Amino acid sequence: MAGLRGEAAIVGSAEWAPKRKPDKLWMGLEAYAELARMALEDAGLKASDVDGVITGTNLMEARMLVPSAIAEYLGIRANFFDVVDLGGATGAAMAWRAAAAIEAGMCETVVCLVQTQMSPPDPRVEQAAVARDWGGGIWGSPQAEFEIPFGHVQGTYGYAMIANRYRYEFGLKEEQLAKIAVEQRFNAQQHPKAVFRGQPITLDDVMNSPMICDPLKLLEIVMPCFGGAALVITSKEKARQSKNRPAWIIGAGEHLTHRSVTYEPDFTHSPIKPSADRAFAMSGLKRSEIDLASLYDCYTITVLLTIEDAGFCDKGEGPRFVDEHNMTYLGDWPMNTHGGQLSFGQSGLAGGMSHVTEAYLQIAGRAEGRQLAKCDTAFVNGNGGIMSEQVSLILRGD
Repeated sequence: MAGLRGEAAIVGSAEWAPKRKPDKLWMGLEAYAELARMALEDAGLKASDVDGVITGTNLMEARMLVPSAIAEYLGIRANFFDVVDLGGATGAAMAWRAAAAIEAGMCETVVCLVQTQMSPPDPRVEQAAVARDWGGGIWGSPQAEFEIPFGHVQGTYGYAMIANRYRYEFGLKEEQLAKIAVEQRFNAQQHPKAVFRGQPITLDDVMNSPMICDPLKLLEIVMPCFGGAALVITSKEKARQSKNRPAWIIGAGEHLTHRSVTYEPDFTHSPIKPSADRAFAMSGLKRSEIDLASLYDCYTITVLLTIEDAGFCDKGEGPRFVDEHNMTYLGDWPMNTHGGQLSFGQSGLAGGMSHVTEAYLQIAGRAEGRQLAKCDTAFVNGNGGIMSEQVSLILRGD
């Protein structure tokens, strides 16, 4: 099938350690500039090499014209620029868009930038936001009219509904979801930047943690953090000269079906399936050839559904799959070796990007104490909204 030819690669990254509270208040442009500097230094490239910029939507200094504000501040004359607004799928979506632009000849080197806004709050902006945005439903939206007044607010409620429906249709033990959280926390103990490093947990810890929204417990839900991340993606010619092993972007897929869980066609069959199917078909790889699964994990049920819908087991077999596999970096099916957002930290859009940066670091052989003995291929999935916006990537090393 037509698609990416694998002629663009990730060659550098930067990632701030997620923090419960920021240790420095950055203005948005200042933060983006520092992240870009770090990522380019990591890649061994200069700002003058960059001719493409992709950003998220959160920039305090520019509610519109975000790429031009950033390019101007960084001194970049860009041939390609884009804003991606796909929630937790934004990082993965940036990566394949950059690769596609490079392969199309639009540009040669792209910096992808995401951050949690760590700027001093602007009371005027905050008041306006509160006035129009009620927990994810903008005033006048179907969510604001038909959902939020009845208590359906934000993500936890929706993911709990999904988990309950899955339990009803296929059967699910709470311990099976808890195992996902425990093994990801194990991985995080080897990541120097993980917010929960030094805080291992047991199955009993998860099972005894407070019930937040039945059946999801506290330790099955991400903790919001502050942070930021960046990727440098470049052409075949420049990637071949990189000081790091390139992670070639050889497959990608996207699919979305809804915004609110109320309008989701099927709680237990997500848009991940067509997204992942397209990525694998484009790459020419089989599921059995994947060395690392880097799966978006805002909740444990998200991971379970992704394992199934990405095709690593049949529908309804996810609980058995979790039981039968060791998903730590030492195990037979390594997943979220950085600890996932559940244990590395969910720093806004940078949380979703962490799945891409971890896959890159593993392929490049730079994952420090959690490095896999063999990592030549990785599957990455980004999830926006409530199992809504799905983006899948396949990365491969030389």
